[in-house]
Amino acid sequence: MSEFQSRRVLITGAASGIGRLMALRIAARGGRVILWDVDAAHLAAVAAEIAAAGGQASAVACNLAEREAIEAAAARTLAEHGAVDVLINNAGIVDGKRLLEATDAEIERTFAVNTLAPFRLARAFLPGMLAQGRGHIVTIASASGIAAVPRLADYSASKAAAIAFDESLRLEFAHDGVPVKTTVVCPFYVATGMFEGVRTRFPLLLPIMEPEAVAARIVRAIERGESRVILPWFVRCAFPLRLLPISWFDALMDFFGISKSMDAFTGRKR
Repeated sequence: MSEFQSRRVLITGAASGIGRLMALRIAARGGRVILWDVDAAHLAAVAAEIAAAGGQASAVACNLAEREAIEAAAARTLAEHGAVDVLINNAGIVDGKRLLEATDAEIERTFAVNTLAPFRLARAFLPGMLAQGRGHIVTIASASGIAAVPRLADYSASKAAAIAFDESLRLEFAHDGVPVKTTVVCPFYVATGMFEGVRTRFPLLLPIMEPEAVAARIVRAIERGESRVILPWFVRCAFPLRLLPISWFDALMDFFGISKSMDAFTGRKR
């Protein structure tokens, strides 16, 4: 997918944050964006914003925590638009609670949105991609799926699963000769409000990412067909650091402030 012109691009979590920003950028490049989000009012506002700028957008309200809602929204999307060219699994939620503070319902919702929804969306739209002989599945994971963080047990685990999901798909498609690309994106904290209150000890190495820059980088990665995007570059150090003894790794996580980054977390007000 070297260009977005006339391509059908489905973006989940498109009512705000980097989902909205990606939608605006892709629509400006000629893409026909299909916006999914549980927030119907803000979703309609984004679609209107794109239309006012001369772009093409449609909005589908969907609660990604519910399998039946995904199935219904997918059926509607396929009926109205046909096969999707690019699927961007961007929607995500975080509670930021310690393990014993989180309820079963909250943990299950985190996995439903962050992990199971990408599975269900891929299963819904991959057949159309195969039929047309092209496609691209993008998974927005997280740096915390590479190196976990206190108060993010469910979130980090759900994003680690999302990273493995992308990797398995990539290898499966290559093994089977499937003409569908995959991209996984693992950003550090992004200043969208979702992680309001988080702190970083070394902002030059681990800055709180600006949403506009992250959205632009993701769109560029899709255009270039990149398989993996890790933001910022310093997060890549987590891979070789895992070869160290666990006590050393934990000490470095503490030194760089990652273990304490969620101490002042408040999150987005619902």
